[in-house]
Amino acid sequence: MTSRTRFAPSPSGHLHLGHAFSALYAWERAGKNSENFVLRFEDIDFARCKPEFEVSIKEDLNWLGIEWSVEPLRQSERQSLYDAALEKLAEQQLLYPCFCTRKDVEREVQAAVNAPHGPEGWLYPGSCRKLSINEQQERQNSGEAFSLRLKMDHAVQRAGNLTWIDRMVGEIPANPSVLGDVILARKDVGTSYHLAVTVDDADQGINLITRGEDLFHASHLHRLLQALLELPVPKWEHHPLVLDENGKRFAKRNQSVTLGYLREIGTTPNEIREQLGL
Repeated sequence: MTSRTRFAPSPSGHLHLGHAFSALYAWERAGKNSENFVLRFEDIDFARCKPEFEVSIKEDLNWLGIEWSVEPLRQSERQSLYDAALEKLAEQQLLYPCFCTRKDVEREVQAAVNAPHGPEGWLYPGSCRKLSINEQQERQNSGEAFSLRLKMDHAVQRAGNLTWIDRMVGEIPANPSVLGDVILARKDVGTSYHLAVTVDDADQGINLITRGEDLFHASHLHRLLQALLELPVPKWEHHPLVLDENGKRFAKRNQSVTLGYLREIGTTPNEIREQLGL
C-alpha cells in the first residue's frame, strides 16, 4: 500500500544535500505521487524563518522532480490547533508552568550530584514542579514569562504501555521518560516542535513519518502524545543521515553544498540521486 508521507523543513535557510535525501526518501515512499506527498513549513522559529526561503525550497524540490498537490501549510498559522491540544492535556492535569531560564536550569544541573541525562542532554530537574498552585498562579498573573512542561511520569502512567513501529527496526516499546518533563509550549512561541508535528501529522493524515535517525528518540514522545490526545498512530521510518567527507552532518551555513549552488555549477538531479544512492 502506498504511504502518505511529508517533508517538513524549517524555512530558515536553503536546502542542502541532507534535505535532498530526506525529501527524495519521502517522495519514494509516497510512490512518487503528488497526492500522497505533503510539503509543510515548520516556521515557528519566527526570528530565522523567512518567506524567501519558502520560495527557494519549492524551487529546489521542483528541480529534483518532487511535486505536491496541496498548498503547503505553515505552523505559524495553526496555533488554534496547538492550543486545543494543550487544553486537552491541561484537562488531564498533565501540564505545569515552568519559569526557569536556560541559565537557571544549567545552574541547578551543575549543582546536582547525579543530574539525570537523556539523549538530548541533561534532563530538566523539575524545579518548578515544586511550586504550589498559588505560587504558579501568582507568578503567571504578574506577567512573568513561562513555558508549559509535560508531567512525564503522570503522562506515562495515564497512557499505559505503548509501542510504535519503525519499518526498519520493527515494533518498539515506547520509552518517552528518557526525555524527562519536555516543553510543549515555549515562552516566545505557543507551541513546540514535539507538539506541533504530532498534531500536524495527524491532521494531515500522514501514515508514514520518514525522517533522520537523529530524531529516533523523539518518536517515543510523539507516540505518547498521540495516546494522550487520542490521535491516529502512523508508522515511522528513520533513515541514515547524509554526512560530508569529514563525517559531519550537512548544515545550512555551509553554502557550498546547497542545492542552489549545485544547480548553478551544472549538477543535475540525476547526479544528486546517484550521489545519495536514491
